[in-house]
Amino acid sequence: MTLVYEGKAKRVYSTDEDHVFRIEYKDEVTAGNGAKKDSMAGKGRLNNLITSYFFERLARQGLESHFIKKLSDTEQLVKAVTIIPLEVVVRNYAAGSIVKRLGFDKGVQFKSPLVEFYYKEDALNDPIITDDHVKLLGIADDDDIAELKRQALIINDMLVKMMDEMNLQLIDFKIEFGKDQDGNILLADEISPDTCRIWDKDTKENFDKDVYREDTGSLIDTYTQFYNKLEAL
Repeated sequence: MTLVYEGKAKRVYSTDEDHVFRIEYKDEVTAGNGAKKDSMAGKGRLNNLITSYFFERLARQGLESHFIKKLSDTEQLVKAVTIIPLEVVVRNYAAGSIVKRLGFDKGVQFKSPLVEFYYKEDALNDPIITDDHVKLLGIADDDDIAELKRQALIINDMLVKMMDEMNLQLIDFKIEFGKDQDGNILLADEISPDTCRIWDKDTKENFDKDVYREDTGSLIDTYTQFYNKLEAL
């Protein structure tokens, strides 16, 4: 197997099957677009186990993704997709950058989920962009934009229900999509506490990467607690 790509959190390897890749989750953790970076033993395992759980459960509910199966504690097999260079963010409550940008009080619930697009370009610090920007950059057309939003809101509904089973609130999350060889738009990348904001309904305790961003606790302990809640479902 050949290493074909290495990012901040994963390595991607070719396999002997056409249009199939093996993903290995690394023990790296970053924040602030890589400005803060550490290595933490066990993080790759936790992210892989959590992401595999979510993708498997979404599949059982009829949502197709690039995920094929979990290979080991740190590896999974996925369909090859061409990643659409957008971070699709769904917000149920005000937190993070939207509080700074628009002045919402932290924790305010939105009347309906908000979908935002961010341009995946490290050199530009992944700026927020409009639908018209997406089209101007040649990233997606109107039909693809509508499909991205449709799938994002379906995923949000599914994840909100899962979190509710654990007495947790899904504040917001970031997902990525890709196109397979037939042009179908599929959920890709990962769903984990790295890519979500998750609060305890009662205590408002974080179960996500904000504990690392804000130095409020142990990331490994937090992710382990979250995975234990998933296993108890």
